[in-house]
Amino acid sequence: MTPRTTHLDPGVVSAMSALGAAAKKGLDDPVLAELVMMRASQINACAFCLDMHADVALEHGETPKRIALLNAWEEAGDLFSARERAALALTEAVTVLTEGFVPDEVYAKAAEHFTEAGLAHLLGVITVINSWNRLMVSRRIAPGGPAW
Repeated sequence: MTPRTTHLDPGVVSAMSALGAAAKKGLDDPVLAELVMMRASQINACAFCLDMHADVALEHGETPKRIALLNAWEEAGDLFSARERAALALTEAVTVLTEGFVPDEVYAKAAEHFTEAGLAHLLGVITVINSWNRLMVSRRIAPGGPAW
């Protein structure tokens, strides 16, 4: 796959990077942040982001087995905690918006596991990775390829 363009405005890169860093820092769970970013990237078929965030997750101590089973997290039994499952369900609901909105029960389940501030940061992580996915997929940036 040949990139359509590797140009990306430095101001956009800076703003998106700052948003992502703030959301991840406030979430205060680097492994969960990477799981969320990988799950959204799976849904959005963003190989560039999947590649990058799998490496970061491994650096933070995530296991290859959990990364391999992330796409089937609902069927993976107790491999993912209730908190992680709630975050992944919210990630899917925000990423896909199949009902045109995030269902109340999905949001409420996530709210059981996160403080109001934690939930705000989780939503920030979900939002920023979906934006990155769209920037990379629309420009056809391959794994390991030049991002900008």
